[in-house]
Amino acid sequence: MFLERELNESIARKLPAAAVAKSKKELRRGLLETRLQAARDPLANDALQRRVSEVLQQRAPRCVGFYWPLDGEFDARDALAQWLAADASRVACLPVITARGAPLEFHLWSPQIEMRIGEHRIQEPASGQIVTPDLVLVPCVGFDDDGYRLGYGGGYYDRTFAKWRAAGTVPRAVGIAYEACRVSELQREAHDIPLDTIVTDKHSYPRDAG
Repeated sequence: MFLERELNESIARKLPAAAVAKSKKELRRGLLETRLQAARDPLANDALQRRVSEVLQQRAPRCVGFYWPLDGEFDARDALAQWLAADASRVACLPVITARGAPLEFHLWSPQIEMRIGEHRIQEPASGQIVTPDLVLVPCVGFDDDGYRLGYGGGYYDRTFAKWRAAGTVPRAVGIAYEACRVSELQREAHDIPLDTIVTDKHSYPRDAG
C-alpha cells in the first residue's frame, strides 16, 4: 500500500496541474448529471438509508458529522434523526463554512435546532456550538474502487481532514455515493487521500471494507 501511494504521488506530480483540473472538471460535470438521475430512484435511496444506518450501528460513533443535502446528494437526515433518537448520549453535527479557503467547522445539530442560510446558500445550524465528530459522512460526486472521492473542487474536506490530522484526532471518513457514480480510477494528486469507506446503494469500497 505504501509503495502504491508513492507511485500515485509520483504520477500526480508528473501531470500538469491544468490538465488534471480540466479532466476533473469535465468528469465532475458528467457525474453530477448521473447523480441527479440516480437520486430520483426510490429503491436506491431506500438502500442507501439502510446502509448508512448499518454503518452507524457497526462503527458505533458517539458524534457523527454529516452534510445538509444539495441537489443529487443522498439525504441522510432521517437516518441521523433515528440514530440520535435511539440514544440520548449521541451527538450529530453539520459543517459550517467560516471563510472561503478555511477548514470547515462542525456545529451541533438535531432535528429541532434552528437553521440558517450560510456560505454558498447552504443551510447550517444556528447553534454556534463547535463539536469534533469521530465519524464523518462525506458526500461524493464520484468515487473509484480504491476509495478515492471526487467532490466539488472547493477543497473544504481536504483542508478539514488535514487540520484534524495535524491535531492528531482524525475522524473516520465514510463517503456516501450512488453506485452509478463509480469510476474505475480517478486521477489523483499528491494531496489526495482515500476515504476509510465509501458506502453506496449496492456496495462498500474498497470492496473488503466493513
